[in-house]
Amino acid sequence: MDLFDDLPEPTQAGAVSAGVTVLPSSAKENDKEEEKSVKRKREDEECPAVLEEEEEENQKVCREGLPVLRGYVAARRGERDEMQDAHVLLPNMSTCVSARPSQVSRVSYFAVFDGHGGSRASRFAAEHLHHTLAKKFPRGETDNLDKLVKKCLVDTFRQTDEDFLKKASSQKPAWKDGSTVTCMLVLDDVVYVANLGDSRAVLCRMEAEGGAAGERRPTTLALSNEHNPTIYEERMRIQRAGGTVRDGRVLGVLEVSRSIGDGQYKRCGVISTPDLRRCQLTCNDRFIILACDGLFKVFSADDAVKFVLDILQEGGADQRLTDQEEQFEAACQQLATEAVRRGCADNVTVILVSVDF
Repeated sequence: MDLFDDLPEPTQAGAVSAGVTVLPSSAKENDKEEEKSVKRKREDEECPAVLEEEEEENQKVCREGLPVLRGYVAARRGERDEMQDAHVLLPNMSTCVSARPSQVSRVSYFAVFDGHGGSRASRFAAEHLHHTLAKKFPRGETDNLDKLVKKCLVDTFRQTDEDFLKKASSQKPAWKDGSTVTCMLVLDDVVYVANLGDSRAVLCRMEAEGGAAGERRPTTLALSNEHNPTIYEERMRIQRAGGTVRDGRVLGVLEVSRSIGDGQYKRCGVISTPDLRRCQLTCNDRFIILACDGLFKVFSADDAVKFVLDILQEGGADQRLTDQEEQFEAACQQLATEAVRRGCADNVTVILVSVDF
């Protein structure tokens, strides 16, 4: 089975766009002021802000037809004692990548990490994965960019896992944390999603209904593949490695079959090799949702897309929401809040990425 599955090819071309630089950090609490402070700190520490003249130069060389990507995030602790999720938003990751393929003019990165057994694995992955990715990133003239990006992502996940396990095993007592990962790398208008575990990424695409040019209906496209021990291929790998699956869990304990960390389960077939999906964005695409399983315990993918679309439609008629950015921000926050209201006791982290051609 090829890990690198293509999604449907685009049917229409887009228009001119420019990048937006936003960088929230991993959320520790629901307090908004604290979260803003953490965001500013991560922004200072992670990647340097692009100076105005550099941004102008980037726009000059940026290929026409690229979408504007804007990221919004909402994090809720739920009923848990600790916030174990983390997230990173880099709509302009170009400043982190020292060199990139000659045919790529812009790089974006969004990721959500759902920790279990503690928050150390998710925070470690949030802090290090994109830096490792930048170091391994393809550069110069490339004949097969897809193949190189695939290798880069697989190597990055393996390296991040090895680095965390080395640090975890050196602690007294050893850390036993683990984390799922769903990250989205966007090269110009091509999306690559790499995921481990049960966090998900879904794309909302508006498609013509019944051939009528003016009427479109939303279609939800899965950009990730869930990994849990009840899936046949996952269970077989675990059993071949000498592990067992009881009550839908590895050794009756771990709910996911792939993750960063979880050193005590690596000998039982739990791996850090991600599934990869590729999708070219089109002018029919509205947004992408990346979220931990806390959201999808109470929302189906279709329901989450419809919920966001309904708020965007209502926001367009609400004079208090003066622009599209405010509408998307409201949709992201309300989606996370609604997940808690529906009874999800787990941490909930939602990243909403708007796509605007």
